Amino acid sequence: MNPLRRVRLIVLVILALTLFLPVVSYAQGGTKHVVQQGENLYRIALQYGVTVQQIAAANGIYDVSQIYVGQELIIPGAGDGTTTVAVQEEPAQQAVASTSSEGSYYTVQRGDTLKSIAAKFNVTWQQIVQANSLANPNVIYVGQKLYIPGASAAQTGDTGTSSSTTTNTTTASAGQRTHVVQAGEGLSQIGQKYGVPWTSIAAANNLSNPNLIYAGMVLIIPDASVAAADYVPAPPTAPSSNGKLILVVLSEQRVYAYENGELLRNVLVSTGLPGTPTVVGEYNIYVKYQAQLMTGPGYYLPNVPYVMYFYRGYGLHGTYWHNNFGHPMSHGCVNLPTPEAEWFYNWAPVGTRVLVRW
Repeated sequence: MNPLRRVRLIVLVILALTLFLPVVSYAQGGTKHVVQQGENLYRIALQYGVTVQQIAAANGIYDVSQIYVGQELIIPGAGDGTTTVAVQEEPAQQAVASTSSEGSYYTVQRGDTLKSIAAKFNVTWQQIVQANSLANPNVIYVGQKLYIPGASAAQTGDTGTSSSTTTNTTTASAGQRTHVVQAGEGLSQIGQKYGVPWTSIAAANNLSNPNLIYAGMVLIIPDASVAAADYVPAPPTAPSSNGKLILVVLSEQRVYAYENGELLRNVLVSTGLPGTPTVVGEYNIYVKYQAQLMTGPGYYLPNVPYVMYFYRGYGLHGTYWHNNFGHPMSHGCVNLPTPEAEWFYNWAPVGTRVLVRW
């Protein structure tokens, strides 16, 4: 065959395939789905029992992370094309609701975990994961509605209101907003956008690890007019019921004092800056100084009061050089207001457990 003729034939075949593919996608039948706040292609695909790649191909989407609220998507093979769907609940919830009549929805509250929710309704956390098709059982968020197999509406408090409506109502009453995480965003970047410390966002959403956010996740943004010092999260459950324990929660910029499981103190503090973070782990106070000179690159601080070291040069101590508690400020130590540092110093003997976590 003439080489030129062969090239022309190949070009014609490619053009024919290009024109044919979209026709195949739409000719298979399907339904329309209107993208809602907090959704991504993965969640939508779970709802309709199709793959992300199938939706992307049917809609000519080249970047599966880039969809937007209000966008109409063709769901290939999901129906007869007569219904326009505007989903208000989590995709997995609706899929379960259509296959089971026993169960109800529970709205995730601040401080909840799958394990605590499961215990509340006498089911296993694995059953909740399976019922909601959760890709990662460690990632649930405030305002999310979870289907609880075997639970009644009276048990879960479900009123039939959609999750987005419920979340918006709660947000408005608390003077807060919500933000849908975009691909590549971090808490620090989101906090700068709204003029809110990232620690406040982490605390408002009960994020145990602020690095574990994902595209499509809906975050509560505390009102910018509410200072971090005015935001008091629900205290964590006592990590231990024996003896004295100091709990440092970096995402909240708070320190808690427990004795035999009872909460005695809840204090807003300042921990390490991103370049000089506070260590995470379990330690013990190994030495105490009523006052000490602290020096290092760029700082000279005489008579730092009520110092308690728990790991190498990391300690809890009083602070006279700033009053910006609620924001990371230190070279790794935990800065407390001086009166609070005095209380901890007098209360905690050498050997007291110190637990530092996100």
